[in-house]
Amino acid sequence: MDFLKVLMQRNILIGLAVGLGVTVVAPIALPIAVRVGKPFAKAAVKSVITLYEKGRETIAEMGEVAEDIVAEARAELAEEVVAEEAAIMGATAASVEEAEEVEPAPKPRKPARRRAAQGA
Repeated sequence: MDFLKVLMQRNILIGLAVGLGVTVVAPIALPIAVRVGKPFAKAAVKSVITLYEKGRETIAEMGEVAEDIVAEARAELAEEVVAEEAAIMGATAASVEEAEEVEPAPKPRKPARRRAAQGA
């Protein structure tokens, strides 16, 4: 128990010494740290702003490339649809022409109905 009391007294004394030292040194060291640190802080902020702007430009360019790709894909799809429709229309026109060339078979005639003799 005595050891614990001594240890706690030492910790309290060390804490008081550090607090007193910071209180005395801070008014002297803080202005120097601010003068030295301000250019570094400004440089860091400038770098962040520059990176942000470059990132926005890059993302905008990527968006434009994506829009171009989508537009080209849609144009190709439209061309394919037109080609398919033309092929279908061409095949349909050819089959119509072939049908016109072949004469239609005559329709079978229905046999005439016999009329029942009236008045018999």
